[in-house]
Amino acid sequence: MSSLEKKLIELNIKLPEPKDPVGAYVASKIVGNLLYISGQISVDSKGNLIKGKLGKDLTVEQGYEAAKRCGLAIISQVKKACNNDLSKVNSCIKLAGYVNSTDDFIDQPKVINGASEIISKVFDNKGLHTRAAISSNSLPLGVAVEVDAIFEIN
Repeated sequence: MSSLEKKLIELNIKLPEPKDPVGAYVASKIVGNLLYISGQISVDSKGNLIKGKLGKDLTVEQGYEAAKRCGLAIISQVKKACNNDLSKVNSCIKLAGYVNSTDDFIDQPKVINGASEIISKVFDNKGLHTRAAISSNSLPLGVAVEVDAIFEIN
């Protein structure tokens, strides 16, 4: 068991099952030593979509939790792409987070912190990344948050 697997247990983190894509794309793609993870949408621990618009239907705290679930889904996809070996991760390079929000909502960064912080917590310094937190007037299936990622692997 790798040190990252032990860390997941210590942190009492249960990763969701990695979902297969439902469109004309792949969940992950390795190019050289870069691992690209397609956008992961907000799904709760029971498999239900976390839907709604920040600034209208959901609070910043609820958005943060939705983004955290996206971060856990990203880690799950990374694990699958690395043949269940998270120790292959050298670094999380970048996250791009999309927040379904009202025109006057300005706390997208606070929402996307949910994904950023869980990835940094799991991967420690290897989880430090650049980031964009972007407002969107709509996201697929009405979800609250979607996050994609780029990792460096060995």
